[in-house]
Amino acid sequence: MSVLRWTGVAGLACGLCSCAVFRLSDPPDWQVEATRERAEAAGAMADADARPPHVHLWLIADTLHTGLVFEYDWLLESGFVPPEGFPEARYVSMSWGDRASYEQRGPATPGEVVNALFLPSESVMELIPVDWNVAEVLPHQRIWQRRVPRETGPALAAFLNHCSVTDENGRPVVTGPSGWGGGVLLLSRHRYFYPRVCNIWTVQAMEATCARMNPWTAISANGVIRQATNRHNRYSQIWWGGGE
Repeated sequence: MSVLRWTGVAGLACGLCSCAVFRLSDPPDWQVEATRERAEAAGAMADADARPPHVHLWLIADTLHTGLVFEYDWLLESGFVPPEGFPEARYVSMSWGDRASYEQRGPATPGEVVNALFLPSESVMELIPVDWNVAEVLPHQRIWQRRVPRETGPALAAFLNHCSVTDENGRPVVTGPSGWGGGVLLLSRHRYFYPRVCNIWTVQAMEATCARMNPWTAISANGVIRQATNRHNRYSQIWWGGGE
């Protein structure tokens, strides 16, 4: 490894004591306000629907990796901006991680793993449409479910919108297809490295829906699960797939 790379690793290690470096950045005030305005406009059109005050949220996990499944209509009414041409769906599965790992179709080499974990690299958000039972679509995942307040949607949408690089029309930039499910990969504005791994994205998205999470003890998938199922957050396991 070159001197420059060693210097980069040393600088990263020093910076990890800063929560601002460890966590993904929060959306700026103008983006939060724009998201809220979109949500208010959508809500005005849906007032007559008398929609329920809670929606369902699913936490999915394998051995290392976590993600979330959302009610798609809720995201849209909350101000989430999808990529151009994304299909209608009942739910969407979302997760975050190293771009090379998501785009690679074969096993990673040891060098690629080291680079992904310890050197800041490009990242993507995977967005996949889901049109039937979540457990049937994701049978190899462990799955937990919780009802969350509908009113938390704008905060969640603002966080998700801010995670993506956007084009001149304000839409997220698509880098390619997802590895399965007919979805897409969205270019993220955040860099991926250890300990800012996929599970930190999951934690911050859950925090937006009023979950009480500690990212420092949620770097692993099991760390996320332990907090999600505690007496405050109360996610209930509904599927015992792979990833034990």
